[in-house]
Formats: sequence, structure tokens, C-alpha cells
Amino acid sequence: MIDNKTFISVKEIMKALSVSESKAYSIARQLNKELSDKGYMVIPGRVSRRYFEERFYGMVTEE
Repeated sequence: MIDNKTFISVKEIMKALSVSESKAYSIARQLNKELSDKGYMVIPGRVSRRYFEERFYGMVTEE
């Protein structure tokens, strides 16, 4: 089973970026659209934590 740390929620986006709920949902939609366009499956309201960190902080992690 996937642990809760795999995805970042809208509430966590709000806290991490100090933005409103509507802005956090907008960011989640945009990131999910980018992932969807690359052929990945997405979950509305949640974003891959790895992709979020890569896009906002330039962090690329290796497994």
C-alpha cells in the first residue's frame, strides 16, 4: 500500500506556499494537467509530492 507521503494534498500546498485554498486547487490542477499530458494517471486534489517538490524547489530525488 502507498503511504500518505506519496501525494501532497491541497491543504499541504496551502501551508507550504502560504496561498489561499483556491490558489492551491489551481496549482494542483495545473500540476496534474502537466502530469496527465505526460501520460501519468492523476488524483484530483492531490499531486505527486516528488513532482510538486521538483517544480517548486528544483529538487530531484533518486530512488
